Amino acid sequence: MNQTIHDLMTRRSVRAYSDRMPSKADIETICQAGLHAATGMGTQSPIILAVTSKELRDKLSLLNAQVMGTDTDPFYGAPVVLTVLVNTDVAVTPVEDGSLMLGNMLNAAHALGLSSCWINRAREVFASPEGKAILKQLGVEGNYLGVGNCIVGYPIGPEPQARPRKENRLFWAE
Repeated sequence: MNQTIHDLMTRRSVRAYSDRMPSKADIETICQAGLHAATGMGTQSPIILAVTSKELRDKLSLLNAQVMGTDTDPFYGAPVVLTVLVNTDVAVTPVEDGSLMLGNMLNAAHALGLSSCWINRAREVFASPEGKAILKQLGVEGNYLGVGNCIVGYPIGPEPQARPRKENRLFWAE
C-alpha cells in the first residue's frame, strides 16, 4: 500500500500525552503541511498560532476548559497546541479552509511518528476578550475565527486501534 494512503488510514486521535516536546523541525514541518492545504478561491486565509510556550499553552487550556465547563486539561497534557484561525474578511469558506488545514496537520504529525488530536472550542476562546487580547499581544490583527486546535506530542502508551468501519457508507453512482 502507498505510504500516504497507509498514513491516512492508520492515524488515530490520542488523548494522553507525555510532556516531552517534539523537535522544532517537526513542528515546523507539521505547520508547513497545514499551510499547504487547499483554500477556497486560493485565499490562503487560515493562519496557525504555534504554541510551544508552556505558559501560553496552559492559559489556552484554562480558557478552553472554562468554555467546556470543566477544570480538566482539554489538551490531554500535549505540550504543543497548533491553533487554526481564519481571517473572515478574506476567506470565502473559512470553516472549510481551516478544517482542511487541521486535517493536513493531523496527518503530517502521524507521518512524522507523533500523535495528535483535534480539539474544539477555539471559536469561543478567540471570540472572548481574553482570546482577542492574546492575538493582539502576538501581533495578529483582523477578524479571526478560531476553527480548531491540533494538539501534538508523544503518547503515553500505545496509540488506539481503529474501530471497525461501519457498513453502508459508500454509495456508487456509475
